Amino acid sequence: MGKSRQGSTHRRKFLLGAAMLAAYRILPAAAQSFPTRSVRFIVPSAAGSGTDILTRIICSKLSDKWGQTIVVDDHDGVGGVLGVDIAARADPDGYTLCMGFTGPLAASPALLTKVPYDPLKDLAPVTLIDSSPAVLVINPALPVESIKELIAFSKKRSEPLTFGSAGYGTIGHISGELFKLHSGANIVHVPYKNVSQAVTDVVAGHLSMIFHVAPAVMPLVKASKLRALGVTSLKPWSILPQLPAIAEQGLPGYEATVWHGVVVRAGTPPQLINKLYKDITDVMKTDEVRQKFALQWAEPLGTTPDEFGKFLKSEVESYAALGKTAGFKIK
Repeated sequence: MGKSRQGSTHRRKFLLGAAMLAAYRILPAAAQSFPTRSVRFIVPSAAGSGTDILTRIICSKLSDKWGQTIVVDDHDGVGGVLGVDIAARADPDGYTLCMGFTGPLAASPALLTKVPYDPLKDLAPVTLIDSSPAVLVINPALPVESIKELIAFSKKRSEPLTFGSAGYGTIGHISGELFKLHSGANIVHVPYKNVSQAVTDVVAGHLSMIFHVAPAVMPLVKASKLRALGVTSLKPWSILPQLPAIAEQGLPGYEATVWHGVVVRAGTPPQLINKLYKDITDVMKTDEVRQKFALQWAEPLGTTPDEFGKFLKSEVESYAALGKTAGFKIK
């Protein structure tokens, strides 16, 4: 009896191993035929946002390439954390993608005390889509024309100037906190559930300023409804060369970039991740996509999964260090 049971166990283990080996061998072929049904692309921000627009630009060409429907699924909330959490709990089969960005993929996990996922363990990087600075814009009624004047004006006031954002841990929040840390400006953060409302309140004078993406604020600057003082990069940005870098206006080292990157749930087969990376970067190289990105003040990048993974790790570590240096950890 003992030998019979032992032989049966060995046989089951052999069959299981053979089945796993067979599955591994056919996986590359399955990856090449992917997708065979519709794909879900989660956008962790509001419909009509810059993240949503970039995603739809890519999905339009990607759907043609695949011959399958791609459903863009917007999930705004908690600065993008809500949408990314959905992606982190999806099946690891490549059929649920997520257009993550700086806040929910790096800043929030490093600075918020309660984020339901670990971006370095629960998600797998596919490719970095783009990277750009935010723009600091103010209400035109403020009697300042430069960063130095803004800082000096804030310090003369008994009440602090206000800056809005899409919520705690978002790039708009972090940009403002970094600005305060570097300059000593008398400013205070006002979080919003909807960043579009925050922009509207800057125009109306209910808020003093906001650090936000160029597509959302530059049309208002052109219409003289907002005044732009600089970009959150170390050097002037090639897309908006007329705007000086904040770092060059008396705040050396000041930098806060906004980036987007595609992620899937950890455990997705590497062959599928490579397939997604290749197909997404192929459509990003087309003239049509590049031209549409340019209209959104964006430059397509398209890094490898490994390159994006290293970049993401460095971003998470940088924001964690910022939290310790600035002395804040958001609950």
